[in-house]
Amino acid sequence: MKILLTGCFLDDIKPLLKRKKIELISKNAGNPDLIITHGGDGSLLGMERQYPGVAKLPIRDKRTSPLCSNHSYERVIDNLLAGKLSKTKLIKLSGKTGNRKILGMNDIFIHNLKKVNAIRYRVWINDELYLKEVASDCLGIATPHGSTAYYRSITKCIFRTGIGLAFSNSREHVDHIVIPENAVVKIQLLRGPAFIVADNNPKSIKFETGDILIVSMSPAKAIIYGLDVFMCPDCRKLRHTKI
Repeated sequence: MKILLTGCFLDDIKPLLKRKKIELISKNAGNPDLIITHGGDGSLLGMERQYPGVAKLPIRDKRTSPLCSNHSYERVIDNLLAGKLSKTKLIKLSGKTGNRKILGMNDIFIHNLKKVNAIRYRVWINDELYLKEVASDCLGIATPHGSTAYYRSITKCIFRTGIGLAFSNSREHVDHIVIPENAVVKIQLLRGPAFIVADNNPKSIKFETGDILIVSMSPAKAIIYGLDVFMCPDCRKLRHTKI
């Protein structure tokens, strides 16, 4: 198995991988069979963007994210080699405005470009008008995996299935909503300017008054091994209680 190791503090994990006789390849050696992302959520999102569809094993670096006794580096790697890690296929969101496209594993957000001005927009769900006009700082469409990120900071909740819509600081106090994952969301910007972003992608799309964004589930999936380990509540507790 050809494995690409990426992320931060790689010298903390490389010796273990070498002892386990794992063949590591460089980024210019072609597509790997598996990518180990050593770091946090950002490392995983970045590699999924660069290598879409290639299987990933995310491992949190223990310098910034303490690991519980069940999820040491060695135990995770041993479980990988023994075929004991769970395999998850995560849905992704596809956004299109005009001839421009954007893809997100966590979420797609429309943000106000000028921080002192709200944006106004109209929302359709499956071609049925859902909101005639909303004024807010931003609108987010999230996957279940992404619901633990920015979506949660806005709504104070998460969800397990479907697609979630979150409205940040809306003038109309619009509640968040979770819709079926095969639903199609259409947003027309009534007053901008705004910009569209996905995950932690540094590239954004400018969104002008009158523009329309259509968001739906992508046929592509993200293949993740050991997601339950990566999202372990005991590891998370250690991380958030670290002094």
